[in-house]
Amino acid sequence: MSFSSRAAAALLAATTLAGAHPALAQGFAADSEADAATAAAPDEAENAPARTDAADEPVEVSIPGDSIIVTGRRDRNLAKSSDQVVSVLSSAEIARTGEGNIAGALSRVTGLSVVGSGLVYVRGLGDRYSLALLNGSPLPSPEPLRRVVPLDLFPSGVIASSLVQKSYSVNFPGEFGGGVINLTTKAVPQDPFLTVGMGASVDSETTGQFGYTYRGGGNSDWLGFDDGTRNIPAPLAEYFASGANLNNPNEVSAAQNRAIAGSLVNFRNAVVQKVGNMPANFSASSSGGTAFDIGDGLRLGVIAAAGYSNKFQTREALQQSSLSADLQTLESSFRQVNTNQQVVVNGLFGLGAEFGEHRVRWTNLFIRDTIKQARLAIGNRQQTDVDFLQQRTTWIERQLFDSQVVGEFKLAPDLALDVRGTYARTQRDAPFELSMEYVRTNEPTDPFGNIFVNRLNNGARGDAEITFSALRETLWSGGVDLTYRPADFLSTTFGGYYAITDRTSSRRNFLFVAPNNFPGGVDTFRPDYLLQPSVINAFGITLIEGDTGNPAFRARLENVAGYVKANWAIADTISLDAGVRFEHARQQVDPVRVFTTPIASDAGTFLARDYWLPAATLTWEIRTGMQVRLSGSKTVARPQFRELIFQRYFDPESNRPYLGNPLLVDSQLLNGEARFEWYFAPEQRVSVAGFVKQIEKPIEAFISGIDLTTSFANAPKARLYGAETELVKYFDTAPLLGEGAFWATRRFVTVVNYTFTQSRLSVSASDSVPVYGAASSIGTDYFRDGDPLTGQSDHIANLQLGLEDTERVSQQTILLTYASDRVVSRGLNGSPRQPDVIERPGLRLDFVAREALDFLGLPIEMKFEARNLTGRRHEEFQQSGDNRVDVNTYRLGRVFSLGVSATF
Repeated sequence: MSFSSRAAAALLAATTLAGAHPALAQGFAADSEADAATAAAPDEAENAPARTDAADEPVEVSIPGDSIIVTGRRDRNLAKSSDQVVSVLSSAEIARTGEGNIAGALSRVTGLSVVGSGLVYVRGLGDRYSLALLNGSPLPSPEPLRRVVPLDLFPSGVIASSLVQKSYSVNFPGEFGGGVINLTTKAVPQDPFLTVGMGASVDSETTGQFGYTYRGGGNSDWLGFDDGTRNIPAPLAEYFASGANLNNPNEVSAAQNRAIAGSLVNFRNAVVQKVGNMPANFSASSSGGTAFDIGDGLRLGVIAAAGYSNKFQTREALQQSSLSADLQTLESSFRQVNTNQQVVVNGLFGLGAEFGEHRVRWTNLFIRDTIKQARLAIGNRQQTDVDFLQQRTTWIERQLFDSQVVGEFKLAPDLALDVRGTYARTQRDAPFELSMEYVRTNEPTDPFGNIFVNRLNNGARGDAEITFSALRETLWSGGVDLTYRPADFLSTTFGGYYAITDRTSSRRNFLFVAPNNFPGGVDTFRPDYLLQPSVINAFGITLIEGDTGNPAFRARLENVAGYVKANWAIADTISLDAGVRFEHARQQVDPVRVFTTPIASDAGTFLARDYWLPAATLTWEIRTGMQVRLSGSKTVARPQFRELIFQRYFDPESNRPYLGNPLLVDSQLLNGEARFEWYFAPEQRVSVAGFVKQIEKPIEAFISGIDLTTSFANAPKARLYGAETELVKYFDTAPLLGEGAFWATRRFVTVVNYTFTQSRLSVSASDSVPVYGAASSIGTDYFRDGDPLTGQSDHIANLQLGLEDTERVSQQTILLTYASDRVVSRGLNGSPRQPDVIERPGLRLDFVAREALDFLGLPIEMKFEARNLTGRRHEEFQQSGDNRVDVNTYRLGRVFSLGVSATF
């Protein structure tokens, strides 16, 4: 295929993917920083499978005002026409998976897996090596330990499509290891529409079973918004503003201390209540839009969408830990019952304008994800008969707001300008994280031996602590791309990019302490009575701040970049996409002084590096529909903000402390890939690829200390390699099952992919691994030679088998997902070191059915889902011979859901 026909095919693929209204689509900007936005799918694809009769029909493309008429072929397959290695999830494919958030849908893509809460791993490389974009622009993160936004934050209802690019091209930022994931929001429609839907689901481990909750914010918690109950109380707010140190009696008087302590705990946040029958889950959504002409040359469009979901999940987990290398003895063993109520509220508003050959779009996205958690656990430590009863109540708010403006301007027949700007803000608030521990000695000689007591001594006889944490991150970014086509076989693009990310994060932790003469009997009170103002004042309970070192920090990452790339049709069947990117990045993390009198060092961490990042992809079309790609590139991976500050942080999710390392440096990656693709029929393909990545100074976690602190260091080297294959095949049912009316328009769907990945660290005793404040810098004291990278599964496989109608919505799909064991955390350092913590994802079986119906002349769609039919468990464990420690193991429920939507 010549460059002219190839360019026309790409353009036509984009306009087809954008539906009948390419001018108002969410964006095809060839050879620009927003290339990934080309994946915008047609709105009608949500209501029917992709058509197969539109591919490869000859068409003519005429550009108004240009005397040149380019003849090409209509190619709906963006993966085929792209100059890079891409996988596209259209709205139809997302709907086929039935997943409620985009992270779940992406887990069906070749080489992708989801680890933890929405962290997408590409070809075995962790979230730090993946780049997440929204409509081609970067995203801030609401997560304390990461700069990457978890993709389970994005409901499927606001995403039109997702593009995964696994080969690097210089129009993207250089932090690209495994791949880039670009989410494209829904586009402005051509015709007016209004869709309203709702759904309900049940979980076999939660719905109708007992669970826990607490009063919290009262009547508004179900909306995901606090009613003001969780506002910082006045005595604590005054303390925060004063800059005083609670632990210094010369700065905070005993009366002030007791006033603060007495304002923190009450019935609403401290009393866990049992719910006999947990309710079902509920969701609702609506979307609508229209477009209209103003005068002769201006067309405007608008789209709006809103969604709400309220979901409950109860988990009964076994959580154990061991400090011995052979795991022979247990340090702790707890049975924990944890109930989460997750409320997600989202909204989308977009405007689009087309005038002549120019387009401007303004898109605004709001997502709020709130978790209300009540947790009880009972267990023992050091294999004694002493019982410990733990309670935790938590309220976590995560919120994202993103506003983008994109303009695409045709300056001349051979000259195009694309500009974009983004403001985005994320926040995370977790006020009143209350943790209590009561102790029962079971000693016959102890008068209270059979009663749980809390002596408030933060030791072996119980404790109480409360935490307030907050995170704010803002991101401003902008880019400009100028594309010039001096000849029909050559295209050149010059681009500039600027982004600045600012984050402030704080975690203030307080412990309640009773004097030694604290009387027995009072220590048996339930939490709200134990820590009520009258008891605090009567018995001299005081409050101390747990971390007065550096409880807050401020971070900034500034990235200034420019690039040049060219697409050259060397011959009719060979094209080369190559370029180079220059990046100047400055990353700084500094402690924030919260006390007037300095307690810890104010020294921060500053990294400044310049990089030249080349990339090239060669595509050879062996024959029509069959092609080979070769690609190579250099990219980088930067440390996360919190990893760079020597500040202790306790993560309530993993129940472990973390400590940063200011001596971390950037990782550098060399990437290579060879790929064969055969598009043997419309919308059908088979592909085989091999890939390799050499990583200099990869950032890996290690565990140390009796409190199992997780810290980070640059391992000397790592190598990752593997292969992947994919097959998409449709079978017409009529030749197989007859020409009856039912089978005439139906087809069988087969989608299967498999990825094999291997990785290993290269470490020797002669390698130096700098760790701030550590006595040793010997590489083998922190890492083992040959260990795999964390999060990498050797085998990942997906299978979709379905039956669908090609003319209307009627789909029945079986989905199988398998991932082999993977390391999620290192074992405790020592001589010898403990085995690593392994997660066993295993096999998961789902079923999704969608059916369009006519109800009194109103078109409606019904959807039924059955998830985790195999009853797969979540398992995280350590294994040494016959000794096994279950770090976090629990049953996952089978989930059944039913939804209905109507279009007006």
